[in-house]
Amino acid sequence: MFKKVLIANRGEIAVRIIRACRELSIRCVAVYSTADRNSLHAQIADEAVCIGPPATKDSYLNMNAVIQAALNSGADAIHPGFGFLSENAQFARLCEQNNITFIGPSYHAIEMLGDKAAAKETMAAAGVPVIPGSKGAVNSIEEAREIAEKAGYPVLVKASAGGGGRGIRRVDSPEDLEAQITAAKQEAKNFFGDDAVYIEKFLINPHHVEIQIMADKHGNYIHLCERDCSMQRRNQKILEECPSPIVTPELRDKMGKAAVTAAKQCGYYNAGTIEFLVDENRDFYFMEMNTRIQVEHPITEEVTGFDLVKAQIEVAAGLPLSVTQDDITIRGHAIECRINAENPELDFRPSPGTITALYMPGGPGIRIDGAVYQGYTITPYYDSMISKLIAHGSDREDAINKMCWALSEFIVEGVDTNIDFQLEVIRNQDFKAGNYDIGFLGRLMEEHKKR
Repeated sequence: MFKKVLIANRGEIAVRIIRACRELSIRCVAVYSTADRNSLHAQIADEAVCIGPPATKDSYLNMNAVIQAALNSGADAIHPGFGFLSENAQFARLCEQNNITFIGPSYHAIEMLGDKAAAKETMAAAGVPVIPGSKGAVNSIEEAREIAEKAGYPVLVKASAGGGGRGIRRVDSPEDLEAQITAAKQEAKNFFGDDAVYIEKFLINPHHVEIQIMADKHGNYIHLCERDCSMQRRNQKILEECPSPIVTPELRDKMGKAAVTAAKQCGYYNAGTIEFLVDENRDFYFMEMNTRIQVEHPITEEVTGFDLVKAQIEVAAGLPLSVTQDDITIRGHAIECRINAENPELDFRPSPGTITALYMPGGPGIRIDGAVYQGYTITPYYDSMISKLIAHGSDREDAINKMCWALSEFIVEGVDTNIDFQLEVIRNQDFKAGNYDIGFLGRLMEEHKKR
């Protein structure tokens, strides 16, 4: 087992990883920017190293600074968390070159799956259902027109190196195709340094369902139930639940096996998530694979009782998985609400500032993954997440009830939050009935504006 792990991240995921290290008796090193000098993760780690100014390119995305911090502190492994350098193949390779274990998949797998168009092609070759569209990046407008006509409008133009909802444009007619491709390519270039795009059929109002997998370096693979991530605002998730209200045991088995097949095709190990779209006929299609731990991993942990972050560390250290597929069972239902410092009344504008009062709910079935405290200042430099609120119940109705009172008890003063908006979603009768899809939140927001 590792002696010391450096956490190349910040906020709640850094705190989560520190706690996993503590359970494994591993010393941990936090890195922080000057804006995060008073952050919780920097305060509770065994050691903390400043790696630069607030701008992410000069700190959390500065590969050389992170590697040097690991070498200077004597860390023998780096956990990247999610975001920042977590899906950067060059960084994973740099870790290997410096004899530091990257707690994640191999850089070969990250490279293979990081290009969304190439990943789709790989999955199709493995027999995993994929959305109709281009086999790879499109190279001309003429090629794009031909592919779009064959797939049928509407289509999506998507950045090959994309993620987080960036570089995506919906095209409803041939007349709009060229303009939307140009816009998507420009956004992709700005955010990812790569303007390659691909085209796929737009499925109207499907569910966004993802399968969590875990694999070790000994060829053992498991899938750990699904998460429904259809509650999205502009392709950004705000609420997730596990299991999905639309997935039957038979569909779960089919999707789980397809996810494992996808992982095996890439020689994948460590934690990963295969994201699918599920249409009204319950046919599912591969969308992308995330080669890291997900923001919403706690609901899988609550429902399966399997600690994903500890398993990540153990697998990276060369240990075999501690469980088999037969050991994985679903225990109740879990929901996660992302509590953000933002104002829903002002188009969810971020609300940086100092938290002057804070009360977070607790009790049976309630979990908080966060990194804020009273007096903590939410800066404008990073995402505005305050914490993740997780409710685990004996069934979906119980989980919804627990989330309702937990949100009602949650108090944050000094900044605007989306707590009341989350409460409106949870109390919505269609949500309670499981009658929603990826277009639901947009429709709900339109109704909200009309009031």
